[in-house]
Amino acid sequence: MSNRRIGFIGAGNMATAIVNGIITNKAKKAEELSVFDLDGEKLALMAEKGVDTVASCAELAQKSDIIVLAVKPQNYNEVLDSIKDSVRENTVIVTIAAGISIARVRAGLGKNCPAVRVMPNTPLLLGKGASALCRSENISDEDFDEVYKMFALSGDAVILTEDKMNAVIAVNGSSPAYVYLFAKAMVDYAVSVGIDRDAAMKLVCKTFEGSAEMLRSSGDTPETLIEKVSSKGGTTIEALKVLNEREVPKAILDAMAACTRRAEELGS
Repeated sequence: MSNRRIGFIGAGNMATAIVNGIITNKAKKAEELSVFDLDGEKLALMAEKGVDTVASCAELAQKSDIIVLAVKPQNYNEVLDSIKDSVRENTVIVTIAAGISIARVRAGLGKNCPAVRVMPNTPLLLGKGASALCRSENISDEDFDEVYKMFALSGDAVILTEDKMNAVIAVNGSSPAYVYLFAKAMVDYAVSVGIDRDAAMKLVCKTFEGSAEMLRSSGDTPETLIEKVSSKGGTTIEALKVLNEREVPKAILDAMAACTRRAEELGS
């Protein structure tokens, strides 16, 4: 990565995951990163890693070439107002909050800063993240590549156009929760029929892991993989029959659409 200094406003899970990826992969030294958070305990944890901790959003903005806004959507107006007099026209702004557009960031700053909008997800914490990124029209390839690498270091990253960024939240940003809900139901069933919870969790986790690898590596479509598991007259067919009778696929589509609608509300 270049010698551009990266600052993080917010030191929660996402910022921690990005920082860990940068440091672990030796893309930058810890002292080349800066962070501000209102929570002193979170700042202390960053300081333990060797990250430069600062006293205010304005101070961070003054010393950073790239600023990652790792705060909740509800806090964006306050944060943008606090840094608008400190950022430069060429400061790169990275927004990772659901629904927050590049135009919203620029309006809050009163500057046409180059920007990147990103939707990461929590497995970033384990280096298994899935991130979607889009770029503003005025960001250089070098600066965009710098931001792209921040997320690619901790998982997979794809580039989209901004008109898809609200919809993609349902695909990768919120979707780990769908997986956990399905996993919980599977484990709860196992326990209800007398299977040890830890044993069930081990089997369920490995099943998800193996199924994901089959989707990634087999070359088969999801439909083909379903057929390969579903022997005629067998057990899987009976399970799928119930799921389809209960319109589970439709429920998932409706849930994802609701996720997108909420992202649009947050960004308005």
